[in-house]
Amino acid sequence: MAASAIGIIFANLHEEQVPELVRRRTMASILYGGRYRIIDFILSNMVNSGITTVGLVTSNNYRSLIDHLGNGKDWDLARKDGGIILLPPFSERHDKLYTTRLEALSSLTGFLNRRTEKYVVLTDCDYVARLDVSDIIKFHETKNADVTLVSHFGETEKTSNFMVVEANEKDRVTELKLSPRLKKGEKVNQFSNIMVINRQFLLNLVEDSVIHNYTSLESDILVKQVNSLKIYRYNFQGYYAGIDSLSAYYKHNMELLEKDVRDELFGERDIYTKVRDSAPSKYGENAIVKNSLISDGCEIEGVVENSILFRGVKVGKGAVVKNSIVMQDNIIGENTALDCVITDKNVVVSDRKTLGGCAELPYYIPKGTRL
Repeated sequence: MAASAIGIIFANLHEEQVPELVRRRTMASILYGGRYRIIDFILSNMVNSGITTVGLVTSNNYRSLIDHLGNGKDWDLARKDGGIILLPPFSERHDKLYTTRLEALSSLTGFLNRRTEKYVVLTDCDYVARLDVSDIIKFHETKNADVTLVSHFGETEKTSNFMVVEANEKDRVTELKLSPRLKKGEKVNQFSNIMVINRQFLLNLVEDSVIHNYTSLESDILVKQVNSLKIYRYNFQGYYAGIDSLSAYYKHNMELLEKDVRDELFGERDIYTKVRDSAPSKYGENAIVKNSLISDGCEIEGVVENSILFRGVKVGKGAVVKNSIVMQDNIIGENTALDCVITDKNVVVSDRKTLGGCAELPYYIPKGTRL
């Protein structure tokens, strides 16, 4: 059934939530879990469900994303018809970069008109989850819906830019609330920024939005027309990691050190990523590693505990790395101590440094920094 759908991924939306991580990359290309990028999970969900045509909408800082994706062969998307298609960030009607989902969609009418698939799966890149997209499409078709919104139930840490989805016993959406005030600890069905929509219906919505000068798909269309449109809620009950702040990014990475989380996220279906022929990691005679994820190509001479090390990290003698995320090709000097630290790519921390933060506010070191 998913073969009758195309995917559209918005690579840059929600970047204001994690400005530290997107200074030189898109939201989609944020590194995650020791060897992945966030987009790997989204692409894998689509490919595993039979979707073979994916449009990628970007607006800036997408050089590292294109380098990561290449021609799409690692996701079996190197195809003559379909595959990964880079879509322009500009509208066909003007040369301004998009700022909302609806503005981006208005630039894709030519692409959508050329396709023949019945459904479109729209998704952002601010989450990590293992979804069966074909099951969502089946739900959408069974309900004969115009739009199906995927939600997840739980607490939200956001104070703005989120939507609560309320539905009746038949999953028909009865009300959509944009950024309502919630009590601390209150659990709600929050929109996961994933939706399924009929392709021709989407084209009609975009055309209508241009006529009425609408800018937001959520507030101008879905909220206002919730009673007239057939909008349904698909409640996703699996593991969902929303990346809406630096502390949330740190928290959800640390959750990967729990076996139950890893089993659910990487269990039944593969998560694909760019293949690198790195050498195995090397452990020194006095190295100590506890409860950590260590990627290929690392050289460890010191202590690593409750941490995630990406490819090519070097930890010097006497160094102690605890509760930290150390991204690709970092060098941690001898007798250096890190605790609750996030180091971006190509960071060098020289000998005898002590750096620390906390889980609520991890200490972040930008890409290419030399301390």
